[in-house]
Amino acid sequence: RTMSFSSSMTPSRIRTIEWEMLDKQRFYPYSMMSSFTVRCFLYPLTLVRTRLQVQHQNAVYKGTYDAFRQILTHEGPKGLYRGFWISCFQVVSGLCYVSTYEGVRHILHKQGIKENKIKALVGGACASMVGQTIIVPFDVISQHLMILGTISKQGKSDFTANPLAINTNGRTKSQIAYDVTRTVYNRDGFRGFYRGYVASLCNYVPSSAAWWTFYQLYQDLVNSVTSAFLPHTGTQCLAAVMSGCTTSVITNPLDLVRARVQVQRRNIPDTMRLLWASERFNVFTKGLTARMASSSIYSLAVILGYESVKKMSVLPEYKDSVQW
Repeated sequence: RTMSFSSSMTPSRIRTIEWEMLDKQRFYPYSMMSSFTVRCFLYPLTLVRTRLQVQHQNAVYKGTYDAFRQILTHEGPKGLYRGFWISCFQVVSGLCYVSTYEGVRHILHKQGIKENKIKALVGGACASMVGQTIIVPFDVISQHLMILGTISKQGKSDFTANPLAINTNGRTKSQIAYDVTRTVYNRDGFRGFYRGYVASLCNYVPSSAAWWTFYQLYQDLVNSVTSAFLPHTGTQCLAAVMSGCTTSVITNPLDLVRARVQVQRRNIPDTMRLLWASERFNVFTKGLTARMASSSIYSLAVILGYESVKKMSVLPEYKDSVQW
């Protein structure tokens, strides 16, 4: 087996661990554990971001801090984890995502493409297409569950947050999840679980492609400045945070459209028209603070886990060459 070096490697140390260097029997279970742990810690930020995106102007929450405060006051800590177990199916799509990303990078490398940024751009886009195809049905159900608390426990009401008219009084979480699933199917059939699929692709494919490209770009930039005193894992984590912030700012309007399409059951053109009529230039900043916070922390946690898992899963012949 030959060792392939990218431009970010020195002759004796591996900076970028490629797909063929990994022991897959260790990589997959470690990846699942890492992904689930990250999701447990960061799910509340995702929930708050979704509620801010689907409310009409500031009908319920004034901002990120106010949303956290109101949810804890009216719903308790459990309110921050509405729809969590449904969303955990994303761990499965995450495995398909990383397999596609690394697999596409491997194929491109075999075709003679050595530039990491190009491999990251193409790999990130392909991985997102595969991941979204698997996860959108669970995303639709999870988002409906996330926002039900804005109706059931608070004095202020925003009908757009409960378009399925789900009754939550005296119902358990599993019963509510079943009601949401049944109502979506009764109204739209199987196609209802892919509502917002195109909007998701329009948001997540460029977002994923941009994230991985910026991640490689910032890695090279940070490494050129800090290589003398910052461990390589630290460089990767810093690059991940910077990439998360940059991508959030660029794609925030796309994410807002996606969330509205999936929850409010309108098509993309109608959603965009209504958003512009009601929010104007707020489409660039609505939920942005929560999204940047979520994306930055999520990027940091995911890369810390992902890159560490890769380093722990390399085949024996590469262990001594991996740069931590």
